[in-house]
Order: sequence, then C-alpha cells, then structure tokens
Amino acid sequence: MREPFDKIWARAAERKGGDAALKALLRPPAYFGDLDKLTDDRLLAAFTKQVFQSGFVWRVVEQKWPDFEEVFFGFDVEKMLLLPDEIWGQKAQDPRIIRNATKVMTIRHNAQMLQDLAERHGSAAAWLRAWPKDDLVGLWQYLKKHGARLGGNTGPVALRRVGLDSFLLSQDVEHYLRHTGILEGGLTSKKALDAVQAAFNAWQAETGLSFNELSQCIGYSVGDNRVMAEAESH
Repeated sequence: MREPFDKIWARAAERKGGDAALKALLRPPAYFGDLDKLTDDRLLAAFTKQVFQSGFVWRVVEQKWPDFEEVFFGFDVEKMLLLPDEIWGQKAQDPRIIRNATKVMTIRHNAQMLQDLAERHGSAAAWLRAWPKDDLVGLWQYLKKHGARLGGNTGPVALRRVGLDSFLLSQDVEHYLRHTGILEGGLTSKKALDAVQAAFNAWQAETGLSFNELSQCIGYSVGDNRVMAEAESH
C-alpha cells in the first residue's frame, strides 16, 4: 500500500538529523546535469561511462575517463559509426582505457541507437527531452530493448547523470517498495514497473518534489543507505 509521503519524509528526517539535514542531502535533477544543453555525444559518453562502471571500481573509470574521451573522439556519434571492425578491435586493446572488448563494443551499438533516434527526432537528446515525464519506466524499457547493456540500473543512472529527473531502484528503494506491496514480481515485469511508476507519480503530485528527491528520501528512510549513497552521488 502506498504511504502518504509525509510519513516517509518524517522517518527519513528522524534518521538523518531533522528536516534541514534531510533537505541538505537531497539532490534535484539540475545537480547532476543540464538536460536542456545535452548533446548526443554527451549522452553516448554517459551511457558508456556507466556501462564501464557497472560491476567495476568507479574510481578507476573516473581516473581513466579523459583517455576514454580521447580514444573515442569525444564520443562523436557519426565518427563512432564510421569506424571499421579492425579499428574497434584495436581500440578494445588500447592500454589507455579499460580493455574489455564486450563493453567497448556497446559504444558502437549505442551510437547506432542514438543515430536512429536522431534521424527520427532531429537528435537523440531532443527525443529524450520530449519523453513523457510520467513514464520513466517506459524509457528504461526502451533503452534495455534497443541499447546495449543499459538494463538494470545502468541506463537509469546514466540518465540521471545527464540531468533527467529519475528515481532509482536502488537496493534500499526496492526493499521499501516490496515491503509495502507496491512492487510485486521481478523488475523486468511491465506490470510491476508500471505500479512503481504510478506510486512515484502520485508522490510527486502530492509533494512537488522531483523523482530524484523522492527516491533519495525513500532510500534514506530505510536500510543502511550504502547502495543509495553511492548511486545517488554520481
């Protein structure tokens, strides 16, 4: 059952040292990026960075990221699609980056997805900005279906990094949603994700808070916040 959000807020505030302390912890979408200024190369870069950071040490990827930008020509979508197979093989072995050929090849796949969107919508960034704000889970499902390695929290975290207002299904948030019966079944179920979306839409209408702030607050109201702290701060 969906709780009134003031109860969730009160619980989180009590755990974090009061209303002011909780407010200081919450991050609106603009904290992470400016969606209005997003370009397709930056969207491809965000997807790529999150793909490489998934299951790996985030700090190492951050340290190597300037080299990633150089090796992959600033993630220019058209340049990525012009590279022949043998060049991709060489780049996958470049010692300046993390040499994981499977993840490297997601760049070409995701560049093609973005190019396809650009052909239909002017740019992939314009398509993203126009996506219905009340159907975030539909966007996640699109990326999972059409992108490479953008399922789970990989796509959602990347979207948040470019400034899209996004709730995240971190371990703590998922635990809360299951405990309250909002989320039933697997995270790949459209019915389950639609129920989660409906709850967040209702909470947003109730509070005026962004999806970012809503999911952060839920995470702070339960659990030990370890997963939440990492996911929400990058």
